[in-house]
Amino acid sequence: MTDPDAEIDGDVYVFPRYLAGSTYTGDPALEPLMALGWELTDDDLGNVYVTAPDRKIRLGYLPEGGDDGLWRINAYSDRFGPPAWGVSFNDQCPTEFVTAFTMALAAAYQAGPEHYLAQPDPADPELDAFHAVVPLINRGWKIQHPRWGVLELQTPDGMAGIEYAQGRLDAEKELTTLQARWYLWGGPKISSGWYATASTNTPIPLVTAITESVSDLAPLPRWKDHMLRGLRENAQLIPVTPPPPPVPTPLDVRRTAPRRAPALTTRNIPRWSTTTAPSAVLPSRSSGPRR
Repeated sequence: MTDPDAEIDGDVYVFPRYLAGSTYTGDPALEPLMALGWELTDDDLGNVYVTAPDRKIRLGYLPEGGDDGLWRINAYSDRFGPPAWGVSFNDQCPTEFVTAFTMALAAAYQAGPEHYLAQPDPADPELDAFHAVVPLINRGWKIQHPRWGVLELQTPDGMAGIEYAQGRLDAEKELTTLQARWYLWGGPKISSGWYATASTNTPIPLVTAITESVSDLAPLPRWKDHMLRGLRENAQLIPVTPPPPPVPTPLDVRRTAPRRAPALTTRNIPRWSTTTAPSAVLPSRSSGPRR
């Protein structure tokens, strides 16, 4: 849950969140694993490596890697054998999506190997995988025209999608190329787009953590000037701090000024007089006695 008192790291909220772009910092995604005491090392280039205490999960944060795969996470049933599964995120992927994954991974690691090495149901792996796309369907993502061996969904605006490859795949290619069981993408074009991959045996709850975060309707905070142009032009940007009301014009002031009460003016008011006008003729008094 977001701390309502925390300082917001950005000047705009971006909606939909799959057009927010990266925050260009890896700390939030590393924190769930570091909180469990995982070992952190780095190299002379600035790449960071985080390893689980049992050495069966390894994460690489590789800003100086050989390609745009900024995040690479592998799990091993045998620490000296090939990876059991692998997940990757490129350098444009919103960091919040990676954080959602590492939070789920931390919970699975605490629950034990039967969770972080759980494989899809061998009896019906596609039915098991369907659980990971349910959040997308519930939030309006549409199934695309059928392609041989691929289940694809996209957002109504066509700016994000997911592909699930069916059938048998090359295990090595899944870990080293984009030809993985799961492929998620977002953005208006390649130069400002992001992607994430997950190989065949990635536990479905971990994949679901990604799809839940990608399709979440809550916007993400960003610094507008740090966003790529293609994202700014296609996303809805809402200022974090509402703009101040416009300065009223002289006409606005006159229109809203309270009306003054009319001023009192001198008026002639007739009064009853206790004197008689000089021109009035008075009746004569009677001189006879009273009776």
